[in-house]
Amino acid sequence: MASTAVDVEGSLNETPGAATEKKTPGGSGSPESTSIRSVPGDHTHRTLKSRHIQLIGIGGTIGTALYVQIGRGLMNGGPASLFIAFTLWCSFILAVTLCMAEMVTYLPISSPFIRFAGRYVDEAFGFAAGWNFFVFEAAMVPFEITACNVIIHYWSDAVPAGGIIAITIVLYGLINVLAVKWYGEVEFWAALGKVLLIVALLFFTLVAMLGGNPLGDRFGFRYWQEPGAFAELYHTGGLGRFMGFLQCLILASFTIAGPDYVSMAAGECENPRQVMPRAFNAVFYRLTTFFVLGSLAVGIIVPHNDEEMRLAFSTGAPGAAASPYVVAMNRLQIRILPDIVNAMVLTAAFSAGNSYVYCASRSLYGMALEGKAPRLFLRCTRNGVPIYAVGLVLVIAFLAFLQVSNDAAIVLQWFVNLVTASQLINFSVMCVTYLRFYEALKAQGIDRRTLPYRAMLQPYAAWYALGGTFVMTFVGGYMVFLPGNWDIPTFLFSYTMIAICPLLYITFKLVKKTKIYSAHEIDLQKNMDEIAEYERSYVPIPPKNTFEKLLDWIFG
Repeated sequence: MASTAVDVEGSLNETPGAATEKKTPGGSGSPESTSIRSVPGDHTHRTLKSRHIQLIGIGGTIGTALYVQIGRGLMNGGPASLFIAFTLWCSFILAVTLCMAEMVTYLPISSPFIRFAGRYVDEAFGFAAGWNFFVFEAAMVPFEITACNVIIHYWSDAVPAGGIIAITIVLYGLINVLAVKWYGEVEFWAALGKVLLIVALLFFTLVAMLGGNPLGDRFGFRYWQEPGAFAELYHTGGLGRFMGFLQCLILASFTIAGPDYVSMAAGECENPRQVMPRAFNAVFYRLTTFFVLGSLAVGIIVPHNDEEMRLAFSTGAPGAAASPYVVAMNRLQIRILPDIVNAMVLTAAFSAGNSYVYCASRSLYGMALEGKAPRLFLRCTRNGVPIYAVGLVLVIAFLAFLQVSNDAAIVLQWFVNLVTASQLINFSVMCVTYLRFYEALKAQGIDRRTLPYRAMLQPYAAWYALGGTFVMTFVGGYMVFLPGNWDIPTFLFSYTMIAICPLLYITFKLVKKTKIYSAHEIDLQKNMDEIAEYERSYVPIPPKNTFEKLLDWIFG
């Protein structure tokens, strides 16, 4: 490794406790960058701009699920169930976003919600939350690598699966090890491609439904009438339609996220108290637009009982063959566009995996800062990259090689089952943490109106999100309990993390003898001096050229 690693003790000849290290034009290091550590011992660098943060949030959320897996929800529940489920789940994500925005803007540090869980609730709670989030993010890396392999085989089987997996892992390593600013730049452009793709597909849906297709078929909302707005699943009648809706809601809970990805970049964000509120708001509204309109669009362009789509899912067809958009293009005899969609979905999968490598490594680094992971993971390169944390995530990525000996569709479903429960546990943790933060502010006489960002509808939004995410945590794998559906791998992958998290909590609590903090005991001032010093010494770096100025204006 060409980059020199530095450990938490700070072998950079910095003054102990120093909060900042500025690099100005003409100085040492990067001539036009500001390298500032937000807290002592944290060697990550604040180099991510507002546009990077916003697109990282979008990039980490929009993967293959929005373009391909959403078709499975359409088949299970029908267009109306899919649309209602996605819209409903977006309301829960809004509530979670409100919780995270207020806490992270108050104290924008590395791996914030993991560290907040330990500070505001119980150190054992933070330990369990941190390792759960790490497992979730790390497991998503091989999921997206598997998806990349499947997508590439849409065109040809000439390249072996092992080769594609190896190349993808190497690329992730290069992007994430070079420097966080290069990660941000790569993710910005890759995520921008995802945004353009979903916008183009929504436009395609509008034009096609109004008759702008080779068949001249003005089909509108025909498929909501025939075969119908609701599909029956497992049972007939009202119970079957409800179970179809429930499957759509489970899919939505896996597909839609956002606040966790934005918050993980707080410790490496320039001027975070100005940037983070805008990023949280923008990411939520854009993701809501994409997912709500996307769920509506797929129910318009293809019937939920389409045989091509059903066959593609049942046989594990490669690439975007199972995507409702590709199926619709084939139905309407549109050529070329399916290949373009497949190529863009490939970039979406690659970008999502790249985001997961970043978030997983930063969560591990954050736990190491709090003493909940080995100190080895504190070591950073001179560019501020936690090198060993990134290395461990890439090692876990080798799980993608499972698909070499197993059907790719089966492997994908394993990872989906595993991470859905973990993601919902994460959201529940965020809500519980916010409720303790809220009580601490009240008990310690801190007026929320003095905070850098005050979320609306609190604490009711937190209770609403906690109720929804906690219940859905246990619902995700209910199918295995239905007659004839018992499957041991599905059961284990669906409920393993639900069992492991309490075990982690209890074990840490017994070993470390931690306590649940009362509202008066919660430390709301730790690291606040360093953030204040950062804000006092922060000097904005002007855009290098007109193009950068335009990007900052659009995404600022």
